Amino acid sequence: MEKQLNVGLIGYGFAGRAFHAPVITSVPGLNLRKVVERRSDFSKKRYPWVEIVRSADDLYRDPEIDLVVVTTPSTNHVEFVRDALNADKHVVVEKPFTATAEEADELIELAKEKNKVLSVFHNRRWDGDFMTIREILQNGLIGEVKECEFHWDSFNPIAASTNWREKSGLGTGVLYDLGVHLIDQAVCLFGIPNMISADVHIQREGAAAHDYFDLTLFYDRHLKVSLKSSRMVRTRGPRYTLHGDKGSFIKYGLDPQEQALIDGHTPANSRDWGKEPEELWGSIDTTVGGLNVKGTIETIPGAYQDYYQNIYEHITGVSDLVVKPEEARMNIRLIELALESHKEGKVIPIRL
Repeated sequence: MEKQLNVGLIGYGFAGRAFHAPVITSVPGLNLRKVVERRSDFSKKRYPWVEIVRSADDLYRDPEIDLVVVTTPSTNHVEFVRDALNADKHVVVEKPFTATAEEADELIELAKEKNKVLSVFHNRRWDGDFMTIREILQNGLIGEVKECEFHWDSFNPIAASTNWREKSGLGTGVLYDLGVHLIDQAVCLFGIPNMISADVHIQREGAAAHDYFDLTLFYDRHLKVSLKSSRMVRTRGPRYTLHGDKGSFIKYGLDPQEQALIDGHTPANSRDWGKEPEELWGSIDTTVGGLNVKGTIETIPGAYQDYYQNIYEHITGVSDLVVKPEEARMNIRLIELALESHKEGKVIPIRL
């Protein structure tokens, strides 16, 4: 019989409700056993078998809880992750990992001391468009990439949200919230850059946290990677644009998994989970084997469940950990350097 790992979920806000709980319950080896909800019982309506507890301490004290998943605001990740590791639990934490690289270093060291698994939920590595781009590059379909742009734009010109991400302070704002995903994808594809420059601003009147960024990552081989986000984009452009010495790949649209999860679907109850409609497939214009090729490439179906499948397999000794905490720490370090670049108005060399 397959070994079962009992999971305790801290927080049932948007991240816990829309992402973690439905994906965790789609992995056969994971048993969502307890959910920390301070004042409500919302999770029990969808998962009637779970036990609702009011304090994270209940998870830490329970010897049957193997894995603690932290989905609280990133500004207090350190406290919950530290306490869970000290209670000898494996830990998955929502991105961004921490507000500073120093905090990340502390948690990584503690996980090593306790011999426990620590990983950050960088689920966008399992977006279908990103998975497709990775295959395009690995197969050399557009040659050596020289320039690319990743965008995460929206149209929300009025700053009216009271969400923690919109408040002032370290660890808030769109660079931590969305930029960390684009940084993680860029580093996965191209490695750690040599230099970084950044323009980080508040565009919307009344906003307290930065809501715009334009980052440039500089690499050897004359590669430049631009990462951008704005809340003032009413007409969306491409999400991904890549130009290589053999051709180009351009992709519009957002991975469908997030909306499917919000709508109540899960990888376990959906026949075509993560499959993108043909009208959103990316376009390629390139040369293969001396032949000019122009058309579309079918998007690989996204698979957020594979993140938690890997967590299960790593804890049970079957697979290596895919999202390592050191990688998530690097993303935070690049955010720190981006903010430094913006403040000083110059290109900053990467200092790990």
